[in-house]
Amino acid sequence: MSIEPGILYVVATPIGNLGDIAPRALEILGAVDVVAAEDTRRTGALLSHFGISARQVSLHEHNEPRQVPGLIERLRAGGTVALVSDAGTPLISDPGYRLVVAAREAGIRVSPVPGPVAAIAALSISGLPSDRFVFEGFLPAKASARRQRLQALAEDPRTLIFYESSHRIADCLADMRETLGADRRAVVARELTKTFEQIRGGSLDELCNWLAENEDHRKGEFVVLTAGAPEPTGEGVTPEAERILGLLLAELPVKKAAKLAAEITGLGKNQLYARAVGLKSGE
Repeated sequence: MSIEPGILYVVATPIGNLGDIAPRALEILGAVDVVAAEDTRRTGALLSHFGISARQVSLHEHNEPRQVPGLIERLRAGGTVALVSDAGTPLISDPGYRLVVAAREAGIRVSPVPGPVAAIAALSISGLPSDRFVFEGFLPAKASARRQRLQALAEDPRTLIFYESSHRIADCLADMRETLGADRRAVVARELTKTFEQIRGGSLDELCNWLAENEDHRKGEFVVLTAGAPEPTGEGVTPEAERILGLLLAELPVKKAAKLAAEITGLGKNQLYARAVGLKSGE
């Protein structure tokens, strides 16, 4: 294959099943001067499987600032570079952002070679609304920061998509149940396109119980998707805001409960006050 000089190719690779690699991706990987890989051992195994001999350089989150200038100089001199991550599309919770930005700022052409993305693959089979969604990548590792981030997303009406590791998946789901609500619809996609692929849907409470049932359910790589927040009720007060209001009303007068609920949820104090009056009267 003949390729144009001075181009940075962003090449997607399989997330599990090697048969998912695109023919064009194989052609590009076999034709470029160098492959910038997140893990040269893993990429080396992929290239070897397809009979490709290519020079590799390591490009990961710890050495990216150091490696970028040399790759940019190579591209300026007319060389060709393929950027790959360990699996899926580079930059989607993977290294490569600095290289792409530097290339674009230098006037170097950056060309995508599309392919698998775990988040989109999971969304396509989740059964959750796919017209509007937000990809959050990995949640914070620390429990307090993770819960804080989830709380900030609790009222988002879009489908939420997360990545998670095997050693945090149980804690992640438990925190989702606590902050988003036990009845929130969700899907856990485990080991997508691999031998032990599992897709499990249900409420967050049901999924937490499913994870606890079997140690194997907590192994592998995960995509977690949750439905967005329910649409506001007729009064414009969301179910979550109403829940908070109910808790406050158990301890505070109506006016103070509505004021504090407005500060917590960001909703209008007047509408919360009106709903608080309704709750107090049993409506």
